Amino acid sequence: MKSELVIHKIADGSEQVIFETDDLIEAPNWSLDGSFLIVNGGGRIFRLDLDNPSQLHLIDTGGISHCNNDHGISPDGTTLVISDSPGRGTSCIYTLPIGGGEPTRVTPNTPSYWHGWSPDGTTLTYCAVRGGNFNIFTIPVEGGEETQLTFGAGHKDGPDYTPDGEWIWFNSDHHGVLPDLFRVRPNGSDLEQMTDDGSVNWFPHPSPDGATVLYLAYPPHVEGHPRGEDVALKLVSPTGGEGKTIAEFHGGQGSINVPCWAPDGTQFAYVRYSKA
Repeated sequence: MKSELVIHKIADGSEQVIFETDDLIEAPNWSLDGSFLIVNGGGRIFRLDLDNPSQLHLIDTGGISHCNNDHGISPDGTTLVISDSPGRGTSCIYTLPIGGGEPTRVTPNTPSYWHGWSPDGTTLTYCAVRGGNFNIFTIPVEGGEETQLTFGAGHKDGPDYTPDGEWIWFNSDHHGVLPDLFRVRPNGSDLEQMTDDGSVNWFPHPSPDGATVLYLAYPPHVEGHPRGEDVALKLVSPTGGEGKTIAEFHGGQGSINVPCWAPDGTQFAYVRYSKA
């Protein structure tokens, strides 16, 4: 399977493939200074320097070697958060220095899959299976007791903060139909449905300026968030409504699982894959 790492410019919709490989890579994050991207592949984490994007550079994650595609960078640019899954249902969240080093465990319970970092740098949000259901949680970045924000059945996933820290967006099918986007306050109040467009919607990412929300949309026949599907990237207003398609490609799982906006909000990165 060929992986292409793409930069999409919001202003004119132009795209550039900046890196391609015959290996599987996933989930680009953009550095705070805009100089590099972070991706995962083969259980490891890599840096791709944008001034010379010809080679992936391995980041030392200590004894962690089963990293999945749920990773990101702190708001101050100094810390990397990763999720490690040595076995099914074992995903655990760790932090480490942005340049690499020994990881520090954050979540006491598993499985936990990181997805967002509060703008003030104090709190992580993630989805986790507790009591047999996927729900949305937060935890202090240094670890401690987790706080559950959503409850009940259904699959809730992909939580990400708005830049003002007032909301956490996520996707869910708890309302009994196709997965849509929702938002909730960081204290678990004011749950709101934000899309209802007939697509299978996943992984919302509010832009750094708060002007829009990027998300991944599957056709209505798709279950879950698999790779190897014809999908679309859409933008929706921060107040919700109908999404606008800005790109269509072959991808899905691994394309934009985690925050992928450039720090200035003018562009974002995603991964697309060749058809089998």
